[in-house]
Amino acid sequence: MERTIVVGIDGSACSRVAVDWAVGEAGLRGLPLRVAHVSSLSAEEALAIWPYCPEPTPDAWVKVLAGHHPALRIESVGLTGETVPALLSVGTRADLMVLGMRGAGGFTGLAVGSVAHGVAALGNLPVVLVPDRPAPGGRRPHAVTVGIDARRPAAAALDFAFDAAERRGALLLVVHAWRLPSPAARWMPFALPEEDRGAWEDQEVQQLSDVLGPWREKHPHVRVHEDVRLKSPSSALVQASACAELLVVGRTGTSLGPTLHAVVDHAECPVVVVPS
Repeated sequence: MERTIVVGIDGSACSRVAVDWAVGEAGLRGLPLRVAHVSSLSAEEALAIWPYCPEPTPDAWVKVLAGHHPALRIESVGLTGETVPALLSVGTRADLMVLGMRGAGGFTGLAVGSVAHGVAALGNLPVVLVPDRPAPGGRRPHAVTVGIDARRPAAAALDFAFDAAERRGALLLVVHAWRLPSPAARWMPFALPEEDRGAWEDQEVQQLSDVLGPWREKHPHVRVHEDVRLKSPSSALVQASACAELLVVGRTGTSLGPTLHAVVDHAECPVVVVPS
């Protein structure tokens, strides 16, 4: 089955930014792009309410994109029904799905819409959630950032991040957040001695270095910077997103969980949610 990238559109400003991101990624990977739109109306119902309540048509998007990117193979996919299941069905045949973080049905102040959350939580492929604002200041110092737990590293997320960094010729920032051991945090009546904190941090640094060894060997041309932070995972990753073009996170099960919810809601760059 042919490899492809799928981007979902709904006419919102955020989906337009997502299309631009997907076009760039399709060119980078040398893959065709499928532009998908899900309507709750049948073709006859949509025609009946035109032009009073128009919906975006993937064919129109393809025509515009083909004019701007003649070397890219682009096709349209029109779907009907519930949005999340429909997108998941077309995503089963894709390498990557790209969505705007907030769709046309959202409201001001909503960081991430229900469709983006649903597809990212249930998809069996990497899902890129693109905010409706471009990265400030052009190219950022760390083009790809990945968050991992060195004790339970997400292999799929690391694979994706190293591959993305290699394709871009970019520095890869690997963020590992850690906390003080529970007994130390509970029993220390005063500030933790610096030598004790340093010893624990050295252990975390070594553990992360050991985890990354096989990936460094597999991708010898990728420049890697290891970043060990004494923070909660969500705080560390949101902070790291401020200097990233792309943030990669792993997902286990069929739920984003509180950490990933916080990350996708507050990240300042596109977020890739990679299922394990």
